[in-house]
Amino acid sequence: AMIGSVVAAYIAVNLPEVGGLSQLFANEAVAGKLSLLPDFSNTDMAVSVLVIPLAVQWWSVWYPGSEPGGGGYIAQRMLAAKDEKHAVGATLFFNAAHYALRPWPWILVALASLVVFPDLDSLRQAFPGVDPDVVRHDMAYPAMLTFLPTGLLGLVLASLIAAYMSTISTHLNWGSSYVVNDFYKRFVKPGASEKQLVRAGRVSSVLLMILAGMVALLLSNAMQAFNILLQIGAGTGLLFILRWFWWRVNAASELTAMTVSFLIAAGFLVQDKTDLLPIGALADWQKLVIGVGVTTICWLAVTMLTKPAEEQTLRSFYRLTRPGGPGWRRVVESARADGEALDQDGAAWALPLGVLCMVIGCFAVYSTLFATGYWLYGDPVPATVLSVVAGVSVIVLFALWKKALRA
Repeated sequence: AMIGSVVAAYIAVNLPEVGGLSQLFANEAVAGKLSLLPDFSNTDMAVSVLVIPLAVQWWSVWYPGSEPGGGGYIAQRMLAAKDEKHAVGATLFFNAAHYALRPWPWILVALASLVVFPDLDSLRQAFPGVDPDVVRHDMAYPAMLTFLPTGLLGLVLASLIAAYMSTISTHLNWGSSYVVNDFYKRFVKPGASEKQLVRAGRVSSVLLMILAGMVALLLSNAMQAFNILLQIGAGTGLLFILRWFWWRVNAASELTAMTVSFLIAAGFLVQDKTDLLPIGALADWQKLVIGVGVTTICWLAVTMLTKPAEEQTLRSFYRLTRPGGPGWRRVVESARADGEALDQDGAAWALPLGVLCMVIGCFAVYSTLFATGYWLYGDPVPATVLSVVAGVSVIVLFALWKKALRA
């Protein structure tokens, strides 16, 4: 997929209509769209694409591949790795490739499309056999692919299909695992054999795919799907982080968070279609903040009103994950009173070092992302500064990572 996107960017930038990087960036259709930061005079845009992601979204919203506190999406990859070192290294590489390496080929193709296809009418001319009502701005990328030579077009198409199938297989395996292990095996047929479980997994995969296709037909563009996903996960992120570090979080907490966030997302979808409530049009970021606030209040209330998990379950979880910290002190002290030592004497709490690695890793990844942009723009001063920041961050990160592994 990476090779395909880089090839597509190279071809797009060197089209006669575009004329290379320097001509692309100088084009009047592109010149006003090169800022790496949003226009702060446009408050709605600045809040939605910068303030909310930095202040709220990263810790509060579940999104596939970027789950706060971890989740089944990434766990599939980590559990398939050779050992813990390989698992962490692969996840770090994924984040660097996903956030620092992959965006710029897409961005360059998008900018080139503004020159080649300046409006929707020109896009519709590129797809004469497609219903004009279906052709929207998100068709610009496939329209640019029509300029690729036949062999390269096949390579890029194969890369897109591979990336698509990777995502589809992840979701189907993940969803099927929930259906089989948490529903079928637990409630429908507790004594099911492995053969029966595999058959149930295959059937549930097909049903999930059909259901997903039906939902997709109700959507009008990719951005709508993206916003719905964010809204469904709004408010669950903090729970998924705290469940590792606070003994009081239980199954009812998680069920409440997932149910409430889903109902709020569905409610906003119905409101957008029907205007049942006289609340006026809300921006997507406003819906997100409302969803985070309501969901968080609900799951916290349920957590405090319901019984915690059984003591032996909590102790077993602690022995397995070694979360440490003040959030598990009650469980550790209770076990010590019963003559059971859960904590390792003299062992330092590993979380602060892990958080420091996370912060430095973010500096490394995002410095690389923005440095690449400034090098492409031909702006050497910020490009050099950010490149140095990225290099130093990587060196410090690997030094701390070795220390964390020893701990």
